[in-house]
Amino acid sequence: MTPFEILRTLAIPVLPVLQGRAHFDLRRLIRQGRSAKAISLLDIGGRSSPYTTALAARVTLLDLPRENEIQEQLSLGVNDEVLAKVRKRRSNIDRVIIEDMCQTTLPDDSFDAAVAVEVIEHVPDDDGFLAQMARVIRPGGWAYLTTPNGEWVKHELNDNPDHLRHYTRDQLDALLQRHFSDVQVVYGVKTGKARWRGLRSFSLRHPIRLGVSMVSNLINHWQSRGLDDTHRRTAHLIAIARK
Repeated sequence: MTPFEILRTLAIPVLPVLQGRAHFDLRRLIRQGRSAKAISLLDIGGRSSPYTTALAARVTLLDLPRENEIQEQLSLGVNDEVLAKVRKRRSNIDRVIIEDMCQTTLPDDSFDAAVAVEVIEHVPDDDGFLAQMARVIRPGGWAYLTTPNGEWVKHELNDNPDHLRHYTRDQLDALLQRHFSDVQVVYGVKTGKARWRGLRSFSLRHPIRLGVSMVSNLINHWQSRGLDDTHRRTAHLIAIARK
């Protein structure tokens, strides 16, 4: 592991809750299917993805090129600077592919698992996206997805102009059922002041704000326990789909 990966792992309790939840879930899924060799994992929309950092997997990052101002503002897509930083910080990156997942050239059954954290709400052809994801996962493999909880986030300030839709739990479940044989969708991450304060950017140049963010995330981790079936005041849907 690189120094960045070690620090990132140690910092999980004070990072935004979705990062910790996704990392914990992915580690558990990898342990359940552990074999003699590291699994091959496709991280879609991965960028400098904190969600697959330090996992015991051979990670392929797949993302679109960063080409416009909105992508720059929201840290979407990849460019040479992002790729150089990722390769320096991450030890489990097997390769990087820059292309649209909906039109991917990846062969059938080429990965043990795939991850798409906060991605599908950006995709025009969500059904085609999932069809391709299922196609490249080997039989017996799994997909892990998260997306905003459409039963509640509409009641919050939403300043993401690139979100094309938000799903209810039933909508996401039905969409995944078209392509996967076993689907589980749950709610996660308590909304409120602690969550919003915890999402503020981390910077050593602003130590007071950094401290507030870290404490807020600790509180939000505690608030977010046991919410799998709670749609009110939860920010995300979390799905595990098996092929």
